[in-house]
Amino acid sequence: MNMKSISEFKQTLYPHRFSRLLATLTLIFLLGLTGCQLYPYLSTPTLSWDGGKPEESTKPLIVDTQTPFPTITPQPTPTSIFEMGQDGFWVYVTQQGDTLPALASRFGVPVDLIQSEVALSTEGLLSVGLPLLIPDVLEEVLPYTESILPDSEVIYGPSVDGFDAAAYAVEAGGFLAGYSEVVDEETMTGPEIVKRVAVETSTNPRLLLAFLEYRSGWLLGYPEGAAEERYPLGYGAGEDTGLYKELMITAKLLAQGFYGWRAGSLTELSFYGGEKGRLSPGLNAGSVALMHLFATLCTREGWEYCLFDPESFIDFYQNLFGDAEQRAAQVEPYLLESTQEPDLTFPFATGEGWSLTGGPHITWQTGTPWGALDFAPITGEPYCAVSVRWVTAAAPGLVVRSERSVVALDLDGDGDEGTGWVLIYQHIAEEDRVSVGAWLDQDAPIGHPSCEGGKASGTHLHFARKFNGEWMGVGEPFPLILSGWRAYAGEYPYRGFLQKEEEFITASPVGAGGSLIIRDE
Repeated sequence: MNMKSISEFKQTLYPHRFSRLLATLTLIFLLGLTGCQLYPYLSTPTLSWDGGKPEESTKPLIVDTQTPFPTITPQPTPTSIFEMGQDGFWVYVTQQGDTLPALASRFGVPVDLIQSEVALSTEGLLSVGLPLLIPDVLEEVLPYTESILPDSEVIYGPSVDGFDAAAYAVEAGGFLAGYSEVVDEETMTGPEIVKRVAVETSTNPRLLLAFLEYRSGWLLGYPEGAAEERYPLGYGAGEDTGLYKELMITAKLLAQGFYGWRAGSLTELSFYGGEKGRLSPGLNAGSVALMHLFATLCTREGWEYCLFDPESFIDFYQNLFGDAEQRAAQVEPYLLESTQEPDLTFPFATGEGWSLTGGPHITWQTGTPWGALDFAPITGEPYCAVSVRWVTAAAPGLVVRSERSVVALDLDGDGDEGTGWVLIYQHIAEEDRVSVGAWLDQDAPIGHPSCEGGKASGTHLHFARKFNGEWMGVGEPFPLILSGWRAYAGEYPYRGFLQKEEEFITASPVGAGGSLIIRDE
C-alpha cells in the first residue's frame, strides 16, 4: 500500500463522509442499528491525555515499516475445498495445524470415519494439502465457508517481521499517541500499551491496532469525548476499564477462537443476544478467531454487517495495513508435520529438590492452551521470598525479552520472538535477572523464582513454550517433555502429572510428597 497523508487515508476509509466526526457518528449509528454492542461512557474520567487536538497533519503516514512486498504469485496455505461428494461426503483439504481429533470434532464425526488415500495418525499434525473424505452429518452451519483472515494475521508470528506497533501508533498521530494510563503501577503511553499486549499475549499488533481504530477511532483521529471513555473498545466489563484491560479482553477473545478451533473444542459461535450458530468445519483458525471476537460484541445481524458487508472490517483492515493474504504467502504454512521439537531439560539444576506445584494450565491469557507448568524450589524459605535457587535455561538460546518478571529465550537465536521455538519464564525476580541480548548455554542461570509479576500464591516459576508465535499445549501435536518426563493434563487446570517410563510425578499446589522432582542428569 502506498504511503498517504493522514487526511488522504481517512478519505480512503470514509470516502463519502465530510468529516471524521461525521464518520464516527455514522459508524456508531450503523453498528447500533445492526446490533453491535455499544456502551455509553458516563462515568467520571479516570484516564489521561497530554494535549488538545492539533492541526490536521499533512505529513505522510507510514503505513508499514517494512520494505514493500515484491510482485509475486501468491502461494497461500491451501484452503478447504467444499464440494458435496456423492453419497453425502465432503472433500476437505488439510490446512496447517490440522490434527485428526480436531477435524473429527469440527465435522462432528468419529475419527475412524475420516478417509484418506494415506494412513492417518491420531497423533501429531497432518500434512498440509492432504485430501480427505469426511461424512456430511452436520444439519445446519453458518453460510460462511471462505477464509477471511490468515492464521498469521492473528498471532505474534513470522508475519509481524519487525513491525513496531508503538512507532506506528506515534507516527499515526491520533488520540492514541498522546494517551496515557497507569498499568501495574507503571505509567504507560497508548502506543506502549498496544505493543506490550501484543508481545505478552502473542497477538498480532496490526490486528490490535486495526480493531482499536475500527471501534474507537483512536489511532488516526480525535473522537469527541475520548478522554472520558472508560471502555474504548466497548466491552463494558465492570471494573475492567481503560485501554490495557480492554485490549487484554480482545486478546483473550481472539485466543479463545484461534486455539479453540485448533483443538476442536470450539465449533459454534454464541452471538451477543443469545443466538448460536455452528461454524462451517472447513474454516481456518485465524478466521474463527476474528468471527468469535465479533460474535461476542454483535448480534447475528451486526456480526454479518461487520465481517461480510461490502465495507466490512476486513476491507478496513486491508486499507490500513495492505494485503493480508500477500503477507501470509510469505510465511505460511509455518506449522508443519515436519516441525521438530527442541530437546529440553528441567529448568533448574541437577540434584536440587523442586515441586511440581501446577500441572498443565493456560500458557498466558484465558483462551490459550494448557501448556504451562509451575515449579517451586524446596528450600524452606519464607512465603513469596526471592529464592536463592536459580532458574536455568532448558535449552540454549538468545534472551530477547527480560522485563516485568518475564524472560523470553529464543532458541533459534535470530532475535525475533515471533519465529521458531521460544521458552517463556515468568515470576523471575528483577534482581540478578539475565539481560536482553545474552546468549545462554543449556543450564545457564536465568534468574531467581519469586512472586513478582502476575498472580502468585507463592515463590515459583511459570514455564511455557511458543512456536512461530503460537502458544503450545503440553499434549499432541507437540508434547512437552523435560529431561525425559512427559507432561499430561488433568481434568481441571493445574492438575495432571509427569511420567517417565513407569514413574509418575503428580502436581500438588502445596508441594505434597508425590510432586517432588530431583533432576538426576
